[in-house]
Amino acid sequence: MHTQKQNQFIGPQDGYLFAEGTHSRLYERLGCHLRATGGADFAVWAPNAESVSVIGDWNGWSAEVDLLESRGELGIWQGHAPDAAPGQAYKYRIRSRHGGWQVDKADPFAFCAELPPATASRIWTLDYVWSDREWMSARAPKNALDAPMSVYELHLGSWRRKEGHFFGYRELAHELGDYVTEMGFTHVELMPVTEHPFYGSWGYQTTGYFAPTARFGTPQDFMYFVDHLHQRGVGVLLDWVPSHFPTDEHGLGYFDGTHLYEHADPRQGFHPEWNSSIFNYGRNEVRSFLISSALFWLDKYHLDGLRVDAVASMLYLDYARQHGGWIPNRYGGRENLEAVEFLQTLNRAVYREHPDTLTIAEESTAWPRVSRPTDMDGLGFGMKWNMGWMHDSLAYMKEDAVHRKYHHHKLTFSLVYAFNENFVLPLSHDEVVHGKGSLLNKMPGDAWQQFANLRALLGFMWGHPGKKLLFMGGEFGQRREWNHDDELEWWVAALEGHAGLQRFVKELNRVYRATPALHQLDFSATGFEWVAADDADRSVFAFLRKARDGGAPLLVVSNMTPVPRTNYLLGVPAPGFWRELVNSDAGEFGGAGWGNLGGIESAPVRAHGRMHSVCLTLPPLSTLFLEHTPHG
Repeated sequence: MHTQKQNQFIGPQDGYLFAEGTHSRLYERLGCHLRATGGADFAVWAPNAESVSVIGDWNGWSAEVDLLESRGELGIWQGHAPDAAPGQAYKYRIRSRHGGWQVDKADPFAFCAELPPATASRIWTLDYVWSDREWMSARAPKNALDAPMSVYELHLGSWRRKEGHFFGYRELAHELGDYVTEMGFTHVELMPVTEHPFYGSWGYQTTGYFAPTARFGTPQDFMYFVDHLHQRGVGVLLDWVPSHFPTDEHGLGYFDGTHLYEHADPRQGFHPEWNSSIFNYGRNEVRSFLISSALFWLDKYHLDGLRVDAVASMLYLDYARQHGGWIPNRYGGRENLEAVEFLQTLNRAVYREHPDTLTIAEESTAWPRVSRPTDMDGLGFGMKWNMGWMHDSLAYMKEDAVHRKYHHHKLTFSLVYAFNENFVLPLSHDEVVHGKGSLLNKMPGDAWQQFANLRALLGFMWGHPGKKLLFMGGEFGQRREWNHDDELEWWVAALEGHAGLQRFVKELNRVYRATPALHQLDFSATGFEWVAADDADRSVFAFLRKARDGGAPLLVVSNMTPVPRTNYLLGVPAPGFWRELVNSDAGEFGGAGWGNLGGIESAPVRAHGRMHSVCLTLPPLSTLFLEHTPHG
């Protein structure tokens, strides 16, 4: 029997912060840590346990060899296993003081896990020599609110495959690095790589909050992935899930014979929609666990930000619940006050420790000030997904063009609230699964019109205020719905129409990054001005995007019908030449080739309340970008 009497992990300050709910680096204190002199130290939070032992490869999975000792006041059990070695599998055998209940649990703080379907943790170090100093020292402007941000969202297991098998993190680093730099995306956003037992959950049913999934390699392999993308000038965002966790026996649920991480009452602690457990945000130790997980990925993996999943499900006590199936807060309301406090504490910690990174909320309601600082009574996120824009835009585009005049407001309404938050415009994985069809197949009309519609939508999106996010496959018009068990339909990218669409997205990204008017004032009303918002009969939309300090303005015009519009008069704010930067109907993109021969000189003719105007040809189902230059 081996035990360790001294406290090798938790000092008074750690204990105070842990119990206060503000400890942001618990992974340095709890979990498994190898000693230079041999063996490993273990510590786990299990306040209602009667006994805890570490069982693993080195001791024959015997509960009698490496018993841990209790730090009663904190509920932490700790000890030293002198025979433990790197790479070995282990779990905690926890015997509850309540009725002799016993279970084997994976380590909540494990840095590495066995390859699913195996469920044990692995002893691991996070040693790695990084080569991304240039990126890390200069990334603040790239992640800033006024920076161009075009995000390529992907699922690592189904982006590309090799003879039906997964690529590893290192192979993906090079394949993905080549592709996103060629396409001009500024960032990638990974659907969760945190370890998860069920592949079909896409990572959203997390068990390893400190472990990248072993499906694609080791922790060092994932570090290499991030490192390589940084060296290619690409930021890396991670989808992170503090909203719920699965009920698998080896996971966090009923951890020490009690509802430790989750609420005991299913009206608070069980998610009916996802068949999973909900964290108890009112428990300080749970908050320390989650905040430490968030900081861990930024600290140890150099990630550039976290997209926080399902924030709405955290904020509302009645989320996805029937009448009588939830418990009101202390004021009788439906707001989860503990979750609000947790999110504020989380965001303060992230921006205090890593001010050059981002937190992005997936929040689908009108909750106020999601992306406003906590000292302004906001939640403190850097940005928020604009789910309203996404729903309205896709609903509009699904309409046959002849009916769009009756739905004109669906493309203008987003500008009523566009500057209430720091918005990301998402066309994400959620829109191409569960029978919703691919982006291309949502578009009405024949094949030509489908491609033209999708190009027009993406042009409108890249012109609209807000950062951009596009799920993999959308950039070349994958025909079939996304399937996580197969790679994308890369073969179609070489076909006419698909190849043109892919070239168009590449050009959108190039122009977007090079044009200050398209990104500098994304979150300020001073960067946007309608020119034509009410031409419903012809389904035309026209607006100006503006740069800081009097930079060149950009005119964005969309014609959402298959009827070309000639001699279409639009007021402009300044005389001069308006150069056609982008035309979604250009032949190289698969279009019909209508346009304005590279640009047009304004005339001193009043229109839309302006002293000068341009007389344009609007191609069918198209979006144009025209940039002002004082002299032709």
